[in-house]
Amino acid sequence: MSIGFTGCNLRCPFCQNWQISQTTEAAGKKIQAEDIVSQTLALGLKHIAYTYSEPFVHAEFVADCMSAARDNGISNVLVTNGCVNEEAARAIIPLADAANIDLKCFSDYSYKKILGGSLSAVKDFIKIAAENIHTEITTLIVPEFNDSEREIDNCTDFIASISKNIPWHISAYHPAYKWNVPPAKTETILGIKKRARQKLSYCYTGNINDNGNDTLCAGCGAVLVKRNGYKITKPGLAKKTSGDNSYYCGQCGTRTALLC
Repeated sequence: MSIGFTGCNLRCPFCQNWQISQTTEAAGKKIQAEDIVSQTLALGLKHIAYTYSEPFVHAEFVADCMSAARDNGISNVLVTNGCVNEEAARAIIPLADAANIDLKCFSDYSYKKILGGSLSAVKDFIKIAAENIHTEITTLIVPEFNDSEREIDNCTDFIASISKNIPWHISAYHPAYKWNVPPAKTETILGIKKRARQKLSYCYTGNINDNGNDTLCAGCGAVLVKRNGYKITKPGLAKKTSGDNSYYCGQCGTRTALLC
């Protein structure tokens, strides 16, 4: 179950969801936290993702919803720009089971002057999340903003300094909101993935056609998760015991960073 909100604490001029993030008047309806949980249960779903715009703008509501979900055996996935202070982070993260965090660039100037945020706050949030829950990172590659080799290497090195097993999603920008430069080229995105995979175990592309998004075992290279668009099979994954929530490579036994 994916739920979204109006409003955001950043002002990204290339926002892909600007119709809801940069307004408080988007079409939608008011709903209580317990109603979200009951609808999730009625649909037979096991997870709630807080996404589309910035959930921390509505931190109290999200906390109520996450708590109710936990009480009903539903897991919580937080999709956020990570631009929040430590107090809010430490209040919400224990209620989450996983997070996907935007790392929009690696420039203090760009975060402050162009996005209206703080790179240091995002870096701190990523570190806190990675210490406590399954964490993945997404970067929208925007031409003339964050696509230089220096930016990419800085992002890669930062992620690797926490863990080389943090999945990094490298998505292609297309013109949206106030940013009108041409779309990111497929070859650029593929080149960034290839470069990042020299230091990170799990790199994936988004918003382009890419047949190379399978998850491979870091030990022997066997295909663990095979992806074809939104269709996913798991030919190479295995568990060692029923009480172990980790996945392992069925061929060589290497533990993976994947969730059950």
